[in-house]
Amino acid sequence: MTPDLDKSAVQTAYARWAPIYDAVCGPVMVKGRRAAAAEARSLGGKILEVGVGTGLSFDDYDATTEITGIDLSGPMLDKARAKMASGRYPWVKDVRVMDAHQMEFDDATFDCVVAQFVITLVANPELVLSECHRVVKPGGRIILVNHLYSEVGVAAAVERWAAQRTRGMGLRPEFPFARLQAWAHANKNAILVERRKIAPFGIYTLVCFERTFEPLAA
Repeated sequence: MTPDLDKSAVQTAYARWAPIYDAVCGPVMVKGRRAAAAEARSLGGKILEVGVGTGLSFDDYDATTEITGIDLSGPMLDKARAKMASGRYPWVKDVRVMDAHQMEFDDATFDCVVAQFVITLVANPELVLSECHRVVKPGGRIILVNHLYSEVGVAAAVERWAAQRTRGMGLRPEFPFARLQAWAHANKNAILVERRKIAPFGIYTLVCFERTFEPLAA
């Protein structure tokens, strides 16, 4: 298991990123972001965006959805609220400062939970996945999009080297799919329903889990 990130390092890093995040990360992440949002739109209903940040994804949804966003970074959410105030995104209902490790929502609140470029950055990915699973309705889905590291070959060696130099920036480039898979295997009510590379270059991977229905008591 890869070592986890420090929460305060992530908060500090993203406070610094907030003023330039849209300009720098928007073009880089656009394919993965749109793929995750399209998957969520196909389900519709109440959608939770974990790590909503500056609201870059607001354009990727429509009136068939009702978006609630959470993020650990207040400065990032200030940017998201400014977008909401423009009136262009009536489907975005609320954004809140909230720790995804301990969400304030009731069980089975949302039809879908989306985490774009988030799960590799949180302090405890398994705990965040379990919280996502708790707040999504049975039959609903958890949609992740991220770079997941190459586990063999030259690319894996480069990513392990980079990891030592980027952790202070709030990054964890060496995160493997095996951690996501192990979480699902340990949770009897979560199944992997999709895993695919995002075109054109396959840098990002889309991963979907479904919360299954509880078995009826005998």
